[in-house]
Amino acid sequence: MRSLINAIDNLPLIVKLILCIPAVAIVWMIYRLCRSLEKSNMVGVVLAVVLVFVGIPFMWLVDLICILLSGKVWWID
Repeated sequence: MRSLINAIDNLPLIVKLILCIPAVAIVWMIYRLCRSLEKSNMVGVVLAVVLVFVGIPFMWLVDLICILLSGKVWWID
């Protein structure tokens, strides 16, 4: 799982922005779930699973803004 997290963290900015498109934003949801599982953060795991089903309509916009401002997605870790 660590290799997946590192691979996504090391992507170029333009690829990260492309992954914010609503149709493929599920990549960031899976990324959040993997980060929380790696750190054994059960609150993060539950929140990530809920966001997979509920957060898709608006989380792509949050991801887009966070990537533009800081270069990475926001998460509770």
